[in-house]
Order: sequence, then C-alpha cells, then structure tokens
Amino acid sequence: MDQIGIRRLRAEVAAQVRRAGAGERVVITVDGRPIAQLGPIEAPAGSHTIGDLAAQGRILLARRGDRPPPEMSLPLWAGTRIDQLVREVRGR
Repeated sequence: MDQIGIRRLRAEVAAQVRRAGAGERVVITVDGRPIAQLGPIEAPAGSHTIGDLAAQGRILLARRGDRPPPEMSLPLWAGTRIDQLVREVRGR
C-alpha cells in the first residue's frame, strides 16, 4: 500500500483515482499522519492488512521497525478484552 501526502494528491488526483479503480489502495497523509484511504469500492475478501487498519485509525504502527515478528499470534474479535486474553495466554 502506497502513502501519498495531501498536496501531492491534489496535484495527481486523476491518476490516483485511476489507481484506486484498478484495485490499489493509497493512504492519504497530512503532516505525515495517515488520515484517509483511497481504494476500490469493494475490498477483496480477507484483504485487511496492518496498513489498512492503521489507515482507518484502528491501530497505531510500531515506532520501531527493527524488532522481530512475534512468535505467536491470536485471533482477536470485536469486543475482546485484552486483560482476559492475557490471562488466557498465561494459563490463569
């Protein structure tokens, strides 16, 4: 997923809309912060990425990118409480 500043978007709006129509997603930033996303009307099934979630403001990206990926991952559903999830992982 590509990121583009608002000023560049204004200068290239037609080209960026064509990219979105072709299925690409573009995150629009203001002062370096993602604020919006330009993409196709219907997202392909299972296409939610960390970049998508960050663009929607649902998560914050890590400040450091040099850390290794986690050794395990858990599915998270809406309404899941983190304290309960931690207890479950720790076996309490």
